[in-house]
Amino acid sequence: MTTVSTYLNFAGRAEEAFGVYASLMDGRISSITRFSDAPFSPELPESERSLIMNIQMTIFGSYVLMATDLVESLGQVVRIGNNTTLNLELDSSDLVDRIYAGLVFEGTEFQAPAPAPWGAYWGVVLDRFGIRWMLSHSIAPMGSES
Repeated sequence: MTTVSTYLNFAGRAEEAFGVYASLMDGRISSITRFSDAPFSPELPESERSLIMNIQMTIFGSYVLMATDLVESLGQVVRIGNNTTLNLELDSSDLVDRIYAGLVFEGTEFQAPAPAPWGAYWGVVLDRFGIRWMLSHSIAPMGSES
């Protein structure tokens, strides 16, 4: 089943923001992963290891809101154009590829779909209209046996 959610990028304030959003929107946080929790996490300074790699929350009973902290030591900077993303969880890798191919035309800041360590076929693009999209299809995690 295809789902649509919103993905937000923060400069070290994702956890604080989600605390506020949870209190205002009857939010229920379902998962928090810090950069220090992930075995495939890049080498980061101690000051960045506790930042949020991924946080997920359901608001108003059914809408999924997700976020990450962009990491300054990796050259990531939050700005208009990369702070809000529409996330499409799609039914197949073929659908990811088809939609990506249409969005990448004259787009910028893209990463072609490929298997990701968290078990998804995943890609991202800022389309020619300035809208950022993440496209994903769940697959077996890399290194796992089917």
